[in-house]
Amino acid sequence: MNGQTTMGLAAAAAAAVRPCRHRLLSSAAAAPSKASATPLFPRCSHPQHQHHSRRLPFLVSAASHTSQSDPSTTPTPITSDPRSAVAGNLPFFDRVLFPGSFPVETPPVEEPAPPADEVQTSASPVREESETEREAWRLLRRAVVSYCGDPVGTVAAEDPECTEMLNYDQVFIRDFVPSALAFLMRGETEIVRNFLLHTLQLQSWEKTVDCYSPGQGLMPASFKIKTVPLDENNEAFEEVLDPDFGESAIGRVAPVDSGLWWIILLRAYCKFTGDYSLQERVDVQTGIKLILSLCLSDGFDMFPTLLVTDGSCMIDRRMGIHGHPLEIQALFYSALRCSREMIVMNDGSKHLVQAINNRLSALSFHIREYYWVDMKKINEIYRYKTEEYSHDATNKFNIYPEQIPSWLVDWVPEKGGYLIGNLQPAHMDFRFFSLGNLWAISSSLTTPTQAEGILSLIEEKWDDLVANMPLKICYPAMEDDEWRIVTGSDPKNTPWSYHNGGSWPTLLWQFTLACIKMGRPELARRAIAVAEEKLSADKWPEYYDTRSGRFVGKQSRSYQTWTIAGFLTSKILLENLELASILTCDEDLELLEGCACCLSKRTRCSRRATKSDIIG
Repeated sequence: MNGQTTMGLAAAAAAAVRPCRHRLLSSAAAAPSKASATPLFPRCSHPQHQHHSRRLPFLVSAASHTSQSDPSTTPTPITSDPRSAVAGNLPFFDRVLFPGSFPVETPPVEEPAPPADEVQTSASPVREESETEREAWRLLRRAVVSYCGDPVGTVAAEDPECTEMLNYDQVFIRDFVPSALAFLMRGETEIVRNFLLHTLQLQSWEKTVDCYSPGQGLMPASFKIKTVPLDENNEAFEEVLDPDFGESAIGRVAPVDSGLWWIILLRAYCKFTGDYSLQERVDVQTGIKLILSLCLSDGFDMFPTLLVTDGSCMIDRRMGIHGHPLEIQALFYSALRCSREMIVMNDGSKHLVQAINNRLSALSFHIREYYWVDMKKINEIYRYKTEEYSHDATNKFNIYPEQIPSWLVDWVPEKGGYLIGNLQPAHMDFRFFSLGNLWAISSSLTTPTQAEGILSLIEEKWDDLVANMPLKICYPAMEDDEWRIVTGSDPKNTPWSYHNGGSWPTLLWQFTLACIKMGRPELARRAIAVAEEKLSADKWPEYYDTRSGRFVGKQSRSYQTWTIAGFLTSKILLENLELASILTCDEDLELLEGCACCLSKRTRCSRRATKSDIIG
């Protein structure tokens, strides 16, 4: 991105995206000149403050009403063809999968009667929801937060027995994603649309940490709905959205993944609903470009990966992932793929699309070539020569063979492999991080062969990565001196707890997505069966402790929303395998043509091998 483009985006943001905090907090006595303007999100004034009105159960199905933005729109007829539901007619799945949500019976579509000898084979019984699923839906709706009477998200946890809320009563962008997908696949789309637009209005607020402002385009980690008085007499109140960009977080780290998740969710919403007009709006286009401008800006880094600090993603505490963690790179790649689909092509966006393609090509080559390890690669590292100085060096990052940990030698199976957690000069983090590997499969950041290898490794190491509760956030845990030095003796990240080797049920939906994409849904069913047996009895905890995930986490919150939503999303995906294609990305053969290694004298390239495998 050149300076002219960045300045143009900044100017567009000031005009189209960035909200005015004074406008949100202004009194009812506004200037007459501004009173006639129609705001995108009108203020919500309350003559009497009712604290319990913050959260309202969201019970409206998309099948029961038409779009509010266009009252004249003719309702889309319900069809019995699943392919049309995937194209945007989601009430089909709402009606078939969850018949209890419709108080009035929907008239059946008249179809020609099948021959008598085909009646038995053509009839497919509708699966009845289990009691665990019904409980999960009740809890998910209980977690819904409303703003000015409209649902805008779900709180992180709704534990009635917990008095110390901390920030668990806020709506987190990353936490809401599985909730959004569950609602979308049930046909309840309003809450997702509201969430996308309201969080867009919070982008690039001038929040500061010790008088320093973050980069423009940053998305908040979370937001909270607050009620403030309109006047000094406290007779009238108004609801406002108060975002947190990390200035209140533990460690004061800004979230890198929030903007990436927002783009991924926007694409999922548009593909599920067929409402592509949302992504074409000027403010939405500007929001996408601002996020990309922040991620694609030139800096000192020589790598195509994003350079970030510890605590900037799902692992939001010091865990030794600073640098180029796999989780961020997989989300970054996916967000770039999604953005390229959604950006409106014109003279002003051509250079941005070219920058996206260049980064996608370089990023995918870098991850596939240097992050991948299997027995063959480990043996190669074991025989590395160091201090090589040339363009043709084999050990490009000066990795010392002594870095290979003892546990890895016996852990990696003969068949299969995975993407390591981090890569920096003279440092390879050989830990297995589940989210990064799973999302690399879903976004096609890996080659098809590598994707198969990751699932094969998970199946081979089931007792280590799944055991009593799927799925380990990372493996293995840091212990003893390593834990004290790397985490700073973090009492929450003790070995095999929380982010340090804990088991997180919310990862189920991403595991399910990866399994379906690679044609192995039975592996996901096996993991969900393990989780379903315990989650409800254990009150839907945030995470589990111990090496095998037997105990509920020592500081785990009960009724964690993304645990609930991850389970529901996984169940729906397994019942409708075709829906997974809406959330994933296929291999892009054009990116293989733009391989950065063509500029060097390298003779071996994973891209060429991958393309020949696909085409052949």
